[in-house]
Amino acid sequence: MIVGTCEIEILIPTAYSLKEKRHVLKSIIERLKSRFNASVAEVDFNDIWNKAMIGVAVVGNKKAICEAYINSIIDFIDKDGRVEIINYSMEVL
Repeated sequence: MIVGTCEIEILIPTAYSLKEKRHVLKSIIERLKSRFNASVAEVDFNDIWNKAMIGVAVVGNKKAICEAYINSIIDFIDKDGRVEIINYSMEVL
């Protein structure tokens, strides 16, 4: 069993309150869960209204599969016009 994890730091330039941030994040997280069957959660910057850290975990039987899933997730978030990816770190165990 291979586990891939990723932390994705994002900026939400259109959010001017925690409520607006939660609305955008909830939408992205639910879409990621349903589309990629991955475990996804907000893991940091909970009280900052325009910044978030999303944690993602996937499980597979090959390292390349986990890396491909994580790269697809990063691309999916990057294509969402409501957010900008500031930084990300990926690890496959």
